[in-house]
Amino acid sequence: MNKQDNNKSSYFYGLVHGIYTLLVGMETSIKVFFRKKTTEQYPENRKELKMFDRYRGTLTMPHNENNEHHCVACSLCQMACPNGTIHIISKTIDTDDGKKRILDRYEYDLGSCIFCQLCVNACPHDAIKFDTNFEHAVFDRSKLVMKLNHEGSKVVEKKKES
Repeated sequence: MNKQDNNKSSYFYGLVHGIYTLLVGMETSIKVFFRKKTTEQYPENRKELKMFDRYRGTLTMPHNENNEHHCVACSLCQMACPNGTIHIISKTIDTDDGKKRILDRYEYDLGSCIFCQLCVNACPHDAIKFDTNFEHAVFDRSKLVMKLNHEGSKVVEKKKES
């Protein structure tokens, strides 16, 4: 086999290989072209639009009907937050059992949150969670700093076993 035959075979091999890779790419494009479209008409369908359950929207602190929450101001979520999004302000009160630390203010900065969920995983009392709210557009970044505990709320009292 001479050098000219070798050049011809490598030329045809390259040509066939190029056509093959082109067809593989076109196969993917054709599959996507015939797939059912999933475009949402966002502003118009706002009322019936529902996000997935695993979507991380806004950090919330659920309260029950008695305006009670589960946060004991342990600050584990604040320590787990990699960029300082959470600030817990607590105060110490005197009770019959001694001094007790209670939550005064739970501040959350949505503008600097990276939605990593480390705070939710660190909370031993399941006091915080992410909801599926996704509309966060504001003109002033200061409106992204939220107070999660409601006014006058308190910790859920544990039932004493007899």
